Amino acid sequence: MKPNMKHLLFFLLLVFVVVIGVLHTLTPGHMIFYHDTYRRLCYFPIAIGAILYGLRGGICLAVLSCMAFVPHLYMFWARGPEAYYSELSEILFYLAAGVVIGLISSRENKLKEKYKNLSEKLAGSYKRLHDQASQLVEAEKQLGESQKLSLLGHVSASLAHEIKNPLASIKGAAEILADEVPENHPKHEFIEIMRSEISRLNHSVEDVLKYCRGQQQHDKVRKEPVGKIINQVVLLLEAGLEEKSIRVSIQTEPEEKEFVTEDAFMEALELSKKEGVRVGGVCVRKGMITESQLAEALAEQYGMQVVDVDNFDIDETTLELIPVELLFKAGVIPLKDKEGVLLAVSDPTDILTLDDIERLLKSKGITCNGLAVAPSKVVERHLNRGTGSRKMLKEAG
Repeated sequence: MKPNMKHLLFFLLLVFVVVIGVLHTLTPGHMIFYHDTYRRLCYFPIAIGAILYGLRGGICLAVLSCMAFVPHLYMFWARGPEAYYSELSEILFYLAAGVVIGLISSRENKLKEKYKNLSEKLAGSYKRLHDQASQLVEAEKQLGESQKLSLLGHVSASLAHEIKNPLASIKGAAEILADEVPENHPKHEFIEIMRSEISRLNHSVEDVLKYCRGQQQHDKVRKEPVGKIINQVVLLLEAGLEEKSIRVSIQTEPEEKEFVTEDAFMEALELSKKEGVRVGGVCVRKGMITESQLAEALAEQYGMQVVDVDNFDIDETTLELIPVELLFKAGVIPLKDKEGVLLAVSDPTDILTLDDIERLLKSKGITCNGLAVAPSKVVERHLNRGTGSRKMLKEAG
């Protein structure tokens, strides 16, 4: 019940007691029936006050009712002690009623408060239990999904291994066919398409295996002339097109500097022998190809990926561990990659130097996540920036 309502009810009960006291005073003494009625009506405010306000409310209204009953006692004073004491005992009954009903009401209110607190605790416990059960169900669901993904990873790895073995045999057979069929043979192009598709499938299998091992995947972009791709597709569909009497004619515009002439390449080869440098570097210097094109060619030849060094952070700690001579000899820059390092190299042909670097890192407890090809000028620029250009060049010389 609201506090304002309690105050209003107490005021009404007080008015009721005052009215009974006034009626006792104004009613003549010989009208015994009315006085008995007033006397019994006093129990109502006592009982209601005790129920609503507990022991204090019952005693307070009992005392007020006794005070309202005093004018009635004066009327029986002259009738003798027996009548007077009979009416006086009513005051004791008022007080007893207020105390007894107040005690019962107070005890009941305490029990209500206790049960209310217990109910709130049970509601809170139920809510926490419901939340924990929901979290447990969600965790169990996630665990089931993780187990399914783990099983799928194992199956994918096994399947990739099973595909990889016969794929190697098919690739070997294609190489034998390529050696036996001359380049001017009309079917030689089919063999080249088969080798290209086998290589692409092998890369896909390698990607699946790397993903199952938790290794980082890098986007590998391979550029092909559109005309070449269209010719390969038409060549594969040639038999079906002939059956339907469909003839396809393809005309492509020649691209500038798409191919290096044989004379230019022989000249670069002779120059590389004379200067003691690699032919790829000579081709780049003479403008036949770009640094990026050379990196892509080396990556394809050695089965590596091309990496953009600018998108990685240089591992300064690993850089300090590798001798300067080895860094510049193979053109190596260590990049931060998960919990290990990725070695970006500009010269993947120097296998001995790269093996020395990998053994050195392994002895230092550093995990090498593999090799990737990067343009030589980009690697050299980052090496000079990371170690000091003048000092590094002096030590390397």
